[in-house]
Amino acid sequence: MIPHETIVALATPSGAGAIAVIRLSGADAITIAAEVFESVSGKDISKQKTHTIHLGHIVDGTKVYDQVLLSIFKGPNSYTGENVVEISCHGSVFIQQQIIQLLLRKGAKMAQAGEFTLRAFLNAKLDLSQAEAVADLISSDNEASHQIAMQQMRGGFSNEIAKLREELLNFASLIELELDFAEEDVEFADRTAFYELLTRIEFVLKRLIDSFAVGNVIKNGIPVAIVGEPNVGKSTLLNALLNEERAIVSDIAGTTRDTIEDELVIDGIGFRFIDTAGIRETKDVVESIGIQKTFEKIEQAQLVIYLMDSLKFQVSSSEFVVEIEKIKNKYPLKEILIVANKIDQLNENELQKLHQELETLNLKQIYLSAKQKIGIDELKNQLLSLVNTGALRNNETIVTNTRHYDSLLKALEEIQKVRFGLDNNISSDFMAIDIRQALFHFGEITGQVSNDELLGNIFANFCIGK
Repeated sequence: MIPHETIVALATPSGAGAIAVIRLSGADAITIAAEVFESVSGKDISKQKTHTIHLGHIVDGTKVYDQVLLSIFKGPNSYTGENVVEISCHGSVFIQQQIIQLLLRKGAKMAQAGEFTLRAFLNAKLDLSQAEAVADLISSDNEASHQIAMQQMRGGFSNEIAKLREELLNFASLIELELDFAEEDVEFADRTAFYELLTRIEFVLKRLIDSFAVGNVIKNGIPVAIVGEPNVGKSTLLNALLNEERAIVSDIAGTTRDTIEDELVIDGIGFRFIDTAGIRETKDVVESIGIQKTFEKIEQAQLVIYLMDSLKFQVSSSEFVVEIEKIKNKYPLKEILIVANKIDQLNENELQKLHQELETLNLKQIYLSAKQKIGIDELKNQLLSLVNTGALRNNETIVTNTRHYDSLLKALEEIQKVRFGLDNNISSDFMAIDIRQALFHFGEITGQVSNDELLGNIFANFCIGK
């Protein structure tokens, strides 16, 4: 049910600033605004055209609150599909509160989290996947996540799903029609064309499902754990990557007692670097807790950088090899990158010997000096090469939402059941059940199938003014 109350909220971040925007939406938005707004030119804003801006004052009787710019957007040509008024006032917290309280007294009600976007969805201005992309766009903090959110908000993902759903729905109608003429034993749906459609739908669904692995890490940042023995330069490397002093650097082994996290954006992709406590045998209780956390962080990371001291490797290479093999065997599915640090202190022969011994591990390697910042750019390029950004560069649809991923998996399962039914000449009434379920899961993504609980969960994660 579409709500009819006029809602109000602060559309800009809370707190003081140069300018704040207060948004009204609902059938009475313009009427309520007209009661508190006095145009400097004497215009009656209730009679003004849509998409116009007016200079004036917010007043309550003889009391003037602020000089503002008031924008009018008449439904259905607005974000929510309703009448919308936006008041741009000065950013004083006191002024913001006074204007909002005045509008509440005039009949508006305080908006709930995401209620403006919810109304846009209910008024068919956005489908559900586009509405969710609004939240992703607001929270995007790098070029890649911003690009994906924009593509989804423009309807790239939902258009692809809607097209598949429409084609499947057409065949579903023919299958259902066959059930009405079951006694005549006639076929209205061309089985060959239907099989081709199912093959195409299955291909698209698998591509979208596979894209989630990339989309999820792009959206949330790729977690990279930096591990190794104490005092090999993990904190120095982190500082070199971030180009600032964030981790504590000292010559005392075991200085990093806890994990330190920070993010670096490389070519539009976010990486979350986790500097962990050094791995070694220790009787120090606090350091032991830090080492335990190191293994927990490796479990969470998508990529593990094993950082080693090139000088120490010359003395005890077998110990390093055993340690690396231990991590490799413990986490066989993890991408592991060996980074040999302090190469500026090796001669050519020592460097060649190091390279030959590390080659036996069959893992990617980088040689650098974190302190001298030698090889840092090469490391960044290597990190980028581990991310499949081809789909992003080609502007293909990438799934980043867990809810969408779950619905796609369920839809694929139902499509595969329908294909099995075709292959084995199963009765049309059983296939019709599976087709309906597939259509249901498609509809869940775009909001053609929804319920109040689902909508509540989605829009509760929005900010109040959106």
